[in-house]
Amino acid sequence: MIEQYVVDLQEIDATHIARVGGKGAHLGALSRIEGVSVPDGFCVTTDAFRRVVAGAPSLTDLLDRLAGVDPDDRDGVRTLSARIRRALEDVELPKDLAAAVTDGFARLGADVPCAVRSSATAEDLPTASFAGQQDTYLNVVGPAEVLRHVSRCWASLFTERAVTYRRRNGIDDRAVHMAVVVQRMVFPRASGILFTADPVSGNRKVATVDAGFGLGEALVSGLVNADVFAVRDGEVVSRTIAAKQRAVQPLPGGGTEEVAVGRQQQEQPALTDPQVLELVRLGRRIEAHFGRPQDIEWCLDADGGFRIVQSRPITTLFPVPGADDQDNHVYVSVGHGQMMTDAMKPLGYSMWQMTAMVPMHEAGGRLFVDVTARLAAPATRAGLLDVIGKGDPLVRDALETVLERGDFVPSLPDTEPGGVPAAGGGRSGAPGAVETDPAVVGELIERSRTSVAALERDLRSKSGPELFDFLEEAFEEHKRVVGDPLNMRAIMAGMEATWWLNDTLHDWLGEKNAADTLTLSAPGNITSEMGLDLLDVADVVRPHPEVVAFLQDVHDRGVVDGGFLDGLTGLPGGPGARKAIEDYLTRYGMRCVGEIDITRPRWHERPGALVPVILDNVRNFEAGAAARRFEDGCRKAHAKAQDVLARLRALPDGNRKADETERMIDTVRAFIGYREYPKYGIVSRYFLYKRALLGEAARLVRAGVLPERDDVFYLTFQELRDLVRRDASASASASASASDAASAPASDADDRSARAGRLGELIRERKEEFRSHEALTPPRVLTSEGEALTGAYRREDVPPGALTGLPVSAGTVEGRARVVLDIADADLEAGDILVTTFTDPSWTPLFVGAAALVTEVGGLMTHGAVIAREYGLPAVVAVDRATRLIRDGQRIRVHGTAGYVEILS
Repeated sequence: MIEQYVVDLQEIDATHIARVGGKGAHLGALSRIEGVSVPDGFCVTTDAFRRVVAGAPSLTDLLDRLAGVDPDDRDGVRTLSARIRRALEDVELPKDLAAAVTDGFARLGADVPCAVRSSATAEDLPTASFAGQQDTYLNVVGPAEVLRHVSRCWASLFTERAVTYRRRNGIDDRAVHMAVVVQRMVFPRASGILFTADPVSGNRKVATVDAGFGLGEALVSGLVNADVFAVRDGEVVSRTIAAKQRAVQPLPGGGTEEVAVGRQQQEQPALTDPQVLELVRLGRRIEAHFGRPQDIEWCLDADGGFRIVQSRPITTLFPVPGADDQDNHVYVSVGHGQMMTDAMKPLGYSMWQMTAMVPMHEAGGRLFVDVTARLAAPATRAGLLDVIGKGDPLVRDALETVLERGDFVPSLPDTEPGGVPAAGGGRSGAPGAVETDPAVVGELIERSRTSVAALERDLRSKSGPELFDFLEEAFEEHKRVVGDPLNMRAIMAGMEATWWLNDTLHDWLGEKNAADTLTLSAPGNITSEMGLDLLDVADVVRPHPEVVAFLQDVHDRGVVDGGFLDGLTGLPGGPGARKAIEDYLTRYGMRCVGEIDITRPRWHERPGALVPVILDNVRNFEAGAAARRFEDGCRKAHAKAQDVLARLRALPDGNRKADETERMIDTVRAFIGYREYPKYGIVSRYFLYKRALLGEAARLVRAGVLPERDDVFYLTFQELRDLVRRDASASASASASASDAASAPASDADDRSARAGRLGELIRERKEEFRSHEALTPPRVLTSEGEALTGAYRREDVPPGALTGLPVSAGTVEGRARVVLDIADADLEAGDILVTTFTDPSWTPLFVGAAALVTEVGGLMTHGAVIAREYGLPAVVAVDRATRLIRDGQRIRVHGTAGYVEILS
């Protein structure tokens, strides 16, 4: 390729990003949109940057050294970044390169003032905007100054903030190159930012305009507050006019200065309403061209026309689920109910969709259920809000916020549409849908085990297209087991009994959350047993110092795969420890953090993930702790039951109340533990599905179709199925061709190579998309307009400064907060309070060592709440931004009965 150092903006389009960077490519594309005015200019291409770097060996060496610096070594990053910047600013430009830039400048006019702006190849991308990470220089006058500021733009690629931002987004510093945009300077009457979607709420139908006098630097730097206009459906629906006391204006000889705004002008709007509407219409045209909401920098020139000086995607918006119609829709997050709000890979979310009991819609790597029809019909609306409110009042509040608007959700007749069951609760009497007989639970567990065993047996003989045909049948069996009416009645019996006890005993006795104690050590809870069984593993390890030291070394070295188990064999006590761990994996090895995503590594695949928890248990507990803990819970539950019943019998009509309550206690003890088993059965099946699919992936790698086995995680189930079928067909065709002397097998090989290339590109795109999804925070409720609603607590009983949440397990505990974002980093000591984003069943082993629990996500019947009650841990969940507002090591007080957290130090 012939090097080209300068190219005019009019010659650039969106395909030229590698040569002109993100900003340059966007400006070139903008200049081609009819009706959009972009200041004239040119780009100094990345060819120029690469030549300068290649011509200075010291720069290459510094870049290599920067790549080797630990991302957490801020001093190292700062020092090397500063040295690279100085080297770039000091380098002498080759004469032919300088001449090309000078010629480009001359084409704009003699000594015309210019804006010189950085345009990195990793900038203004759909997945990462890099806004403000590199430098822009305004009112640059003369060719020498333009050349100097080009070098300064190159240097700004290596500011500490830019390097840190790239590392956060997984981008190698050496893979990024810098172009520089040089444009004719606009001296505006007003300037600012247009967002074609509301950047706060996410609403795609609301555009917001920030405006101020003079150059936009006053707004960007925070020198003044902007006028803010909101526009919807061609109408200004709100405006806030700020007192704009300062402005940034150009100096005659170059550069800019702050100036005072005249008193009479300060509170005048920077734009009139007609100008705002004209600007938004222009923004909608730009948005339509790029196919996504835009963050647009604009200027209003002296002639009253708008000039567009930049447009980039708004990367912080949560995507909207696709729909087949233009109707309004309201979606509820599945992840908040499942206690797993992380982004899922395509194979993960597509598998959950195919095995779910209701239709689910993907957006941002998360799944949502459309509840519009249930909200629209008055009869089902009340039931939906009731059951959702019992689980997570923030979701209910968000839904009620939408309903209060009156016009978003249509009103439908009282029919019974399909979808999320709108099961009610409350004090309507004991649920009589299932007999209080522990044998019911035993029967359901045996049905599940039989079904899982049959699946494992049948999968052994399946491969290729036949495997996928079988899996589609297996998914129907999966749903049949989960949707078994007896299964659903057993689950609801435990939940409704819990609600009944809490509500009724509060009315009759003034008891708050009485079920928390009454459900301690409930029998048959597979998830709480998982935590206690790991205490038993620690009992096997604890007497053997060599085994403890070996496991500590495994943990220190970050070993996660199962190879370390072989190292136990030769140690005193090692064989017993190995057997204890392997027996644990036999029962629980299908589990992991984020287990609803089939692509997550299971404990069977990475048993080293359990080692830090085993070591904590060795350190923090004595032998027999599991049995003592369970027995202690049983005693407390029995004592609570006797106390409640005695107090009830002392009331008017007390015998009837006591008898009804006793039946409900029997019901909750019989069924609440089973609440966790269906999830265990689902995850057991998922592990078998995954094992079979990875077998196919390995075969595709051997056939040269896939580069790596785990690349299948970035394909949906349907895409993987079609890929396997095409490969089987191609292999059959190749076999037939090989036996036909007149055939041309080389063309078949070429076709396969081309398909592999297209597949590789798709996987690369999906990986980049997944990284962008990981950076997004999913809302509890999302509308088809893109509005993200998180809900709010409407409470007045919380002390000032306390963090409000949902009380799910009674008690008050004060202790040291341990903010844990990754279970592998957990290091709990006796009395510590676990603070994290969410806890699915895989976190249960940590609960046995915690004094209390605080999470950002959760509800009354989510896994973390159920297990906290079984273990007697005070717990408050759904505490907004808990992991950011509570610092690791702070002393906090958790009010598990009242539902708030106090920060004490």
